[in-house]
Amino acid sequence: MLQNFFGHFGKIILMVKGGFTRPENTKVYWKEFMEQCSDIGIRTLPIVIIISLFLGMVLTIQTAYQLVNPLIPKYVVAGIVRDSTILELSPTVICIVLAGVVGSKIASELGNMRVSEQIDALEIMGINTKTYLVLPKVLAALIMIPCLIVISIAISIWGGYLAGRFSHILSRQQFYDGLIKGFLPYNLFFAMIKSATFALIISIIPCYYGYYVEGGALEIGRASTTAVIISCIMILCADYGLSILLL
Repeated sequence: MLQNFFGHFGKIILMVKGGFTRPENTKVYWKEFMEQCSDIGIRTLPIVIIISLFLGMVLTIQTAYQLVNPLIPKYVVAGIVRDSTILELSPTVICIVLAGVVGSKIASELGNMRVSEQIDALEIMGINTKTYLVLPKVLAALIMIPCLIVISIAISIWGGYLAGRFSHILSRQQFYDGLIKGFLPYNLFFAMIKSATFALIISIIPCYYGYYVEGGALEIGRASTTAVIISCIMILCADYGLSILLL
């Protein structure tokens, strides 16, 4: 099992290393990069907005339900919503969702190209397929996923504010006081580090399983499922590791 792990790890390193070479035609690569930005960022934005909004609303109501002690100021609820959203909920939960949405798409797309011999045709034409197919996806994920996380944080906090007002849990001033009291800018930096790390996982692992798939349509489905599962596991492991190192 350990030998199998290092075998996969070595192939991933070689794939990434082969992808970071000078492009043959910058314009073609730029077009592919923009298409990947649209797929990873723009097309996943609606699901990110919906999940973030309800995460913030549910978190506010559940936090207020648990803090029933009259000795605890109500603005503490807003502080808990803020820190929980920035440190854990938005980066981790949203990236796990993106691992399913984006990761399965990347793995199935590359797997279909491998099975239909499109990758072989590109290599015969002298195109570095690792650079053309893998690099734009990795760079697009590194740029778009942290942007999605920033949007998710803002919407989650706004959703918490709406839930607090409509449920008469917090007033506007109480929520605002909870947001600014004890705020640490380092938490946002930590969230961005997590987002960039998760973006690499979401893009590289599905690329690997899709690029090296063998067989037919059944194997493409298995590779896509495996890529999503491994990505989710790696995100959780990276979340734990980064929390120990940076907090």
